[in-house]
Amino acid sequence: MPIKVLMPALSPTMTEGNLAKWHKAEGDTVESGDVIAEIETDKATMEVEAVDEGVMGKILVAAGTENVQVNQLIAVLLEDGENDSDMDALLNAKAEPVSAPTQEEETKQPLKQEAQPIMQAQAVTKPSGNRIYASPLARRIAASKGIELSQLKGSGPRGRIVKMDVENFTGASSAPQANAANTSSQASQPVGDQKVNEFGMVYNEIPNNNIKKITAQRLQESKQTVPHFYLTIECQIDELMRTRKVMNEQGAKLKEGAYKLSINDFILKACANALKAYPAANVSWTDEAVRQYVSSDISVAVSTPNGLITPIVKNAENKGLKEISAEVKDLAGRAREGKLKPQEFMGGTFSLSNLGMYGIKEFDAIINPPQACILAVGAGAKKPYVDGNDVKIGTFMSCTLSVDHRAVDGAVGAEYLQILKSYIENPATMLL
Repeated sequence: MPIKVLMPALSPTMTEGNLAKWHKAEGDTVESGDVIAEIETDKATMEVEAVDEGVMGKILVAAGTENVQVNQLIAVLLEDGENDSDMDALLNAKAEPVSAPTQEEETKQPLKQEAQPIMQAQAVTKPSGNRIYASPLARRIAASKGIELSQLKGSGPRGRIVKMDVENFTGASSAPQANAANTSSQASQPVGDQKVNEFGMVYNEIPNNNIKKITAQRLQESKQTVPHFYLTIECQIDELMRTRKVMNEQGAKLKEGAYKLSINDFILKACANALKAYPAANVSWTDEAVRQYVSSDISVAVSTPNGLITPIVKNAENKGLKEISAEVKDLAGRAREGKLKPQEFMGGTFSLSNLGMYGIKEFDAIINPPQACILAVGAGAKKPYVDGNDVKIGTFMSCTLSVDHRAVDGAVGAEYLQILKSYIENPATMLL
């Protein structure tokens, strides 16, 4: 019986495509593996190979036709001994719509002989008899190297010979390659609770908890609705590191009330003092008014097993470094244990995110609504700099301020960073 050539589905999500070009004309002989057409999808132009052999009896969809539905009849292939009357009988018969089988059906149901053979042009069936299934590229490479395809063992889908099989052929038995292919196939099979997506990729599914869902929702809303812009400044932290070292040495000598300050404690204090000195940056946006806050409530980004959370150091401008350090450690510890109270992580006027401990040099953070600013701090690194007529080595840290342009314009953001820089580079002034 004549074979129906249907519009192939070249991806799991494809519903239609453009028939760009026919490589075979009516009356041409078609061999298995021949490229018969080119199909354009929204992602690429792909060659379509014939699975069966015969003569191109009739082309029903002309080259250049757009929006051809998947599984639409596009051509008819005649087998040996068939003629136009057989083809006319097929076209005039009232046929039911044909739908592509699902992957599950293909694996669970045995193949059945159809009364009217149908050829899905892109499908590759398991070789039978003397037929050799190979991609056009594999055929061309084999011909150029003088390699008989019958000598090769295909590692492609259902035994199809592909480019790699030809290039790896050494003239010996290809059984080791077949074994390697089988091993690879076995390795890609899901184990335990693993799943396989529509592209055959094995994955583990990690359910999202409420914290991750809410965080994702807020970050997406922020990035989509808040007009972000970014300002970056470099701060020299040699003096800050020296001051920290001296203070920690003194703290270690204490029998009671010992402390150990981090660089992040100094930066948090600098952020709070800069907001107090320049309150135009300590704001949030509403449609009715810009709210300018009296105190500096600094939200600190903390990574926990359940996701990102931002506990708040309230009135940080009125607290000393020792108190800030102890409070951050307490809040971060309880955040990782999931023991924070809502008022300890909801609100805040300004956020601080520090990835310097991971070696990140510079990054842009997403604003934490309804706040208008978040400071992203990178790692300190030594580099040469000019001091008068001398070249010296100093340690510099990148600070990037993400700003809500509705509440804080460029000049205000730049002024704030200048004040912040002065506190970071002269940490003694934070004690005044």
